[in-house]
Amino acid sequence: MIHKSVDSAKSGGSCPSQGGGQDMAARQQQEDVAIKNSLSKIKHKIFVLSGKGGVGKSSVSANLAACLSKKGYKTGLMDVDVHGPSIAQMLGLKDLLEISENQLLIPKEINGNLKVVSVQALMQDKDQAIIWRGPAKTGMIKQFVSSVEWGELDFLIIDAPPGTGDEPLTVVQTIPEALGIVVTTPQEVALADIRKSISFCKTVHLKTLGIVENMAGFKCPHCNEPIDLFSSGGGEKTAKAQGLEFLGSLPFDTRVVTSGDAGVPMMFEDNGSDFTKAFDKIVENILKQL
Repeated sequence: MIHKSVDSAKSGGSCPSQGGGQDMAARQQQEDVAIKNSLSKIKHKIFVLSGKGGVGKSSVSANLAACLSKKGYKTGLMDVDVHGPSIAQMLGLKDLLEISENQLLIPKEINGNLKVVSVQALMQDKDQAIIWRGPAKTGMIKQFVSSVEWGELDFLIIDAPPGTGDEPLTVVQTIPEALGIVVTTPQEVALADIRKSISFCKTVHLKTLGIVENMAGFKCPHCNEPIDLFSSGGGEKTAKAQGLEFLGSLPFDTRVVTSGDAGVPMMFEDNGSDFTKAFDKIVENILKQL
């Protein structure tokens, strides 16, 4: 069933009210069963997280889902960034999600193999702020697992907001078999927050596949020499220091920005760029671990 968290989002409302004690217990039990049934049809759950905003976590999530689906894997992308969702824009989702006859959300399908759900695709007014406290956000995330027609999937990619608050914790508790990928940029300011994300993963027993370093360097269009806009090598050093796998570095490419704004992730294209080549290697490293 679609309950009040999602209904409130569709109407652009604020925090939903809670039901009575017995109804709440029965609903919780029903939801737990639905979550278990939904997750049993999904082989791999990958949770993309970061300790700091602005490191390109959603871009990595969108391109990872696009790359896997392009390789023929049945892939789902779940955007649980309630207050700053960007996946809908990056994947070109403009229409509202529909609800099936059995009251389940129907995810948007892209290129046959990719299913996408975002809270942005539930909003009548795209500029409407969602003003929710923790319980409402927790309820929405659980419903995105239990009340969406994901069907059989090889991968479910989960994109959460930065930090270690309600949303990441709810993902870990709802999807305990999820595997984490930590995204950072090379500079120390970002790495300091990433170390907190790694500490979060260890504290909540979230197995981590490794670290992705984004915006690692920019190739000058005039002289073709690399420019380290945000320093370099910090992601790999942090991975070694923390005993984690370093999945790879992604160069800064302005086409990632334009493709995201256009709603077509770079990995849907075969342009032979340094970015797509580097991303392919990262996906290969992920698949080897799985």
